[in-house]
Amino acid sequence: MSADGLPPLRAVIERHGLQAKKALGQNFLLDLNLTGKVARAAGDLTGATVIEVGPGPGGLTRALLFGGARRVIAIERDERCLEALVEISNHYPGRLEVIAGDALKTDFAALAGAARGGPVKIVANLPYNIGTELLIRWLTVTEWPPFYTSMTLMFQREVAERIVAHPGSDAYGRLGVLAGWRTEAKIAFDVPPQAFTPPPKVTSSVVHLVPRASPLSAEVKKLGRVTEAAFGQRRKMLRQSVKSLGGEALLTRAGIDPTRRAETLSVEEFVRLTNAV
Repeated sequence: MSADGLPPLRAVIERHGLQAKKALGQNFLLDLNLTGKVARAAGDLTGATVIEVGPGPGGLTRALLFGGARRVIAIERDERCLEALVEISNHYPGRLEVIAGDALKTDFAALAGAARGGPVKIVANLPYNIGTELLIRWLTVTEWPPFYTSMTLMFQREVAERIVAHPGSDAYGRLGVLAGWRTEAKIAFDVPPQAFTPPPKVTSSVVHLVPRASPLSAEVKKLGRVTEAAFGQRRKMLRQSVKSLGGEALLTRAGIDPTRRAETLSVEEFVRLTNAV
């Protein structure tokens, strides 16, 4: 038995025949010390509702509940994992809600709205194939402050570096602008490949993001269009890469030198450019 009174994860996986599926972007984190570390990186869970995507056999789910989360809402697409999650639910009566479904089709704001008070945190070892897409959706929600008070998410190290990147660095791009605009983001710690089953080819990182109370004012969709155009041809000068949005005239209006490249612009300058469109 583990510290939480439930069987070791390897035993759970064997009993339910839960080999990770590459098509679902699955890499199961079996080390309960590490899942506990991820849960702690999310801060104080007391009284919080935690939304988790892709719980798999439930290693992180267990850590969140053991760590004091009032309630966990777990969205799992792989039906093979549901029985294992029901066992956790029985062990923590009334505290775990499992939703069988696709995270990309889930209305997270509605889930949070039904959370009945207390902070809402998103904590997940995200499936690699949908992680970035989900993060962009959470960063670009219309209502701000958003439905969550923080996000603690696991990505491939390369993606994590793009999220926290600053102007002038090779990793700086659309993701860094969106995350820097609306949140304070930092890499909490790295997780080596051997911690997973099966081990991925790359190191993973846990990123902690806290929403800014009042980010600079800009229209979300428009900022998305501007960053997409600017970084779509990142080696070119801005007058060329944002030609479709107004080119040199637009840059002059925003007070930005047309010969600069996208990776040199600060978040504030991107917001200024967006508001000039």
